Amino acid sequence: MSQMPQQAALSNCPSCEWPLESDDRFCGACGYDLSAVPAPPDDHPTITLNGSAPPSPDGDGDGGAPWPLAAEPDSTDTPAATHRSADVPGTDSGDSPLPPSPPTGSPLSPASGVRFDRPPEPDEYPLQAPDPRIADLPASAGPAKLCVACRAGRVDNDGYCENCGHAQPRERDHMEQETGPIAAVSDRGLRHHRNEDAFGIGRSTLPDGSPASVAVVCDGVSSATRPDDASLAAGRAASESLLAALPRGTHPQQAMHDAIVAASHAVNALADEPATAREHSPHQNAPACTIVGAIVTPGLLVVGWVGDSRVYWVPVDRTSPPARLTEDDSWAAQMVSAGLMNEAEAYADERAHAITGWLGADAYELEPHTASFKPDRPGVVVVCTDGLWNYAEAAEEMAEIVPPDAATRPLHSARVLVGHALDGGGHDNVTVAVVPFPAVPQGAGSA
Repeated sequence: MSQMPQQAALSNCPSCEWPLESDDRFCGACGYDLSAVPAPPDDHPTITLNGSAPPSPDGDGDGGAPWPLAAEPDSTDTPAATHRSADVPGTDSGDSPLPPSPPTGSPLSPASGVRFDRPPEPDEYPLQAPDPRIADLPASAGPAKLCVACRAGRVDNDGYCENCGHAQPRERDHMEQETGPIAAVSDRGLRHHRNEDAFGIGRSTLPDGSPASVAVVCDGVSSATRPDDASLAAGRAASESLLAALPRGTHPQQAMHDAIVAASHAVNALADEPATAREHSPHQNAPACTIVGAIVTPGLLVVGWVGDSRVYWVPVDRTSPPARLTEDDSWAAQMVSAGLMNEAEAYADERAHAITGWLGADAYELEPHTASFKPDRPGVVVVCTDGLWNYAEAAEEMAEIVPPDAATRPLHSARVLVGHALDGGGHDNVTVAVVPFPAVPQGAGSA
């Protein structure tokens, strides 16, 4: 009977490294046949990476080049010269001698063809993206904007303070403008997340050379889509229309009517959206706003409106009675006009401020209201949204909060009126324009 070949003494399976016993013929883990393992060699010769045998020291190796022997050190104890790999002549894959090495200083390395004459590599490479060490520096050399809350931190591009994290006011959160003797102020208020009011003021000249002052105030309808865009578009369109029409000789009352129509067209244009917009947002409705405006000339005061924003007349002589010059397009006004409620009862109802007229593509019908007056004494015209008159509804209440020097300090007076609404709770956006009557000639302004 034949015998199994002598098994190599192994401690671990060569296939799976499982620990073995001295008499194992097969691996207990993977079943590897241990009898097929060759006997270990007596030594471990070094082999080249390409698998060829190393050259023998005497030069009798298989095809190997003779290796130069190191000289014995002499009695002077001078170290023997070191042999480099380039000193050994080699052969190519066909056992043919390689060409002689290029001379020293050649741009080609021995027997390779790789160039070594490239310029030295730099220690640092230029970054493709902005250096993060300077990315946070301000883009302009101007002074950084400071936080309105802590007055110390810099405001980042997102509108927040880097020191205290306070959100900074947006551009429309608080707006002020003064043009000669006319001034307007608009504020977001204390409860709304944005300012949906807008205004437009300016000065012009009638064909006879007399001055004319213009003020327009618009209040976005919060229940509509993009009310802030609607009020801004209406305010710009109406004020531009008035300032263009008056120098041409258009009667102020007709100019006011045309300006409201122009504002309506501007708001209607905002509803022109792609058909897919309504598919993705089916509950959106057309942008909408109210509008009120005033034209002041040396002898004539013209007002126009759609909605529930108002115009008040406050004489300089406070012994003379003030007056409200507009009638609201609202549920409460309709109840009073129809004799169904008195004013106190109507405005106490929760439906009081539901408007019945506005600018927008979904308005029932555009009916601009205009009226003209010829005051017999100087005074100021207060043009405002309900964010102010909710805290001074009656004409007498409005006259009480208008500063006595409003005709000469309109911007200060507008700030005072907005402050009154904020002190009262600031539940809505607040916008007011103050225009002295009669119109002041060009070049005159606040004292």
